[in-house]
Amino acid sequence: MSTALALASVTALLKDLLENGLASAGVTAKIGGDATVSALPPDRVTSGADEKAQLNVFLYHVTPHSGMRSDMKSAGNGHRPMGLELHYLLTAYGAQDFQTEILLGHALQLLHESPVLERERIRSSLAALSHTRDRRVIPPAQAALANSALADQVDQITITPEFLSTEEISKLWSALQAKYRPSATYKVSAVFIDGLKSGRGS
Repeated sequence: MSTALALASVTALLKDLLENGLASAGVTAKIGGDATVSALPPDRVTSGADEKAQLNVFLYHVTPHSGMRSDMKSAGNGHRPMGLELHYLLTAYGAQDFQTEILLGHALQLLHESPVLERERIRSSLAALSHTRDRRVIPPAQAALANSALADQVDQITITPEFLSTEEISKLWSALQAKYRPSATYKVSAVFIDGLKSGRGS
């Protein structure tokens, strides 16, 4: 069963999926420069005169997963795991005409083509993110993701678009206190956390 690192691991997987997808699609040539992918609160993403071509994926809300089976038990301790649904805001940035639309379009396509985070992909991506073959120093928070056990949870993890109304998206951006940019929202479901493991620093 996943540990308390599951939330960060899902965010890292989405970031990795988008980074690899943009590279494979040759987006750099299409927008005339490099494009990065970040996982920051929107108010910390540079906008305005110094705005860079960028995608940002931000976990803005967590809700209970209502579809958890009543017989699901955590391995070894008999307690029911905590089932969660993670809600993400995916935003495109760019200083030049059409850059935001190109980036957001590719991001929507990538997530549409990857509606399920397969177990093997989870394992390989988290292993690659948390280890290095050269001498680069990996930040401790990133290195810790290898211990999330996300690939071992019972249910599959799905990525589903959520279509917010104009009022809902306006309230969201107002709450974030950031400049509005073209964006889309997604639900990642379901992520399970073992209650005992999550409290022991796993």
